[in-house]
Amino acid sequence: MNKTMMGLALALSSFSANAQAETETDFRGNVSLQGRAFLSEPLFPNQEDYNLSVAAQPEWNWQWNDRRDSFTLELFGRWDQNDGERTHADIRQAAWIHVGEEIETRVGLRRVFWGVTEFQHLVDIINQSDLVEDLDAEDKLGQPMINFSTVQDWGIVDLYILPYFRERTFAGADGRPRLPLPVFVDDPLYESDDEEKHIDYALRWSNTIDVFDVGVAYFDGTARDPLLLPAFINGELGLRPYYPQIERFSVDAQATIESWLWKLEAIHQHRDGESFVAMHGGFEYTIVGFMESAADLGLLIEYGWDERDEQSTSLFQNDLLFGARLAMNDMASSELLMGISRDLDYDSHSLLVEGSRRFGQNLVVSIDLRLFDSDEPEDVLYGLRRDDYLQVDLEYYF
Repeated sequence: MNKTMMGLALALSSFSANAQAETETDFRGNVSLQGRAFLSEPLFPNQEDYNLSVAAQPEWNWQWNDRRDSFTLELFGRWDQNDGERTHADIRQAAWIHVGEEIETRVGLRRVFWGVTEFQHLVDIINQSDLVEDLDAEDKLGQPMINFSTVQDWGIVDLYILPYFRERTFAGADGRPRLPLPVFVDDPLYESDDEEKHIDYALRWSNTIDVFDVGVAYFDGTARDPLLLPAFINGELGLRPYYPQIERFSVDAQATIESWLWKLEAIHQHRDGESFVAMHGGFEYTIVGFMESAADLGLLIEYGWDERDEQSTSLFQNDLLFGARLAMNDMASSELLMGISRDLDYDSHSLLVEGSRRFGQNLVVSIDLRLFDSDEPEDVLYGLRRDDYLQVDLEYYF
């Protein structure tokens, strides 16, 4: 965490403390123990077959001024047994929110999610992915921002000013799973001379029209997905992240028609005289009261496509995905998600299984299984072919 971000967090904390006498406060969070067992011998020396880690994520909330003002501080930290890059800490949120008559103002570090599809979040660009947490890129670093939001009859408009860029995290040389070459995360390259201090902007309109939930967005700034360039540093061959400047238009839409959810995310991205289009879409059909029980079963089919074909950095450049989601609707909130993808260019496959169940009021047990199958060295998935793993998480909520 750099000095600029720490200063912003401390300033906001001090501001909140002064107003605390009039506030309602709430404290919550969780601590977790995670174990991973890898099912194949590692590709690289110093990698291990088993890994343990411990994480904590406390959160404080303050509200005052008849709840028109609030402040949230959410911290995250993980200690990892084998991967020094995965041992890290972050301020997920440290933000003041003021609800005005016409405009809601949000200032500080926050996390914002855009997207509707299950297996890839193509349009989600505000926050950087905390990739050492999980390959699915759903864990996000806190993003410094000023966000103005207004709700009108014709939709919701959000303007984002993003004054500082967060670099992506990658697993270290001893970590699993990781890329075939180590990533020089401490030596990134930027297209902009302002580097991480470049000010990015985003604008999004969203609305619900009949059965459709629609979002249209524009982003101008530093790409969240770096290009990984081969480089020698101190005599070692590795990958150096390069963050270009981009413009991106995006559309996300979801239609709810009885038991059907139809979903689409699409982007048009422009950089340095070149542009490309990518999309991800599909449907989910829910069988309510599956087999005359209280459970619901959702069946999913999605397809991901990227105009760049094999030049794409995405795992879903030409991929067909099938999934099933079982929600037991019981007191323990038991859920199970299964998905399998097939890359139509490389004929490779990946499988994921995610299940969770609550025990008592405070304990949640989660089990994740990830399998990777690829025989093509050009395939991004090829680097993970020996990193199949089973993961168990014990999370205690307070």
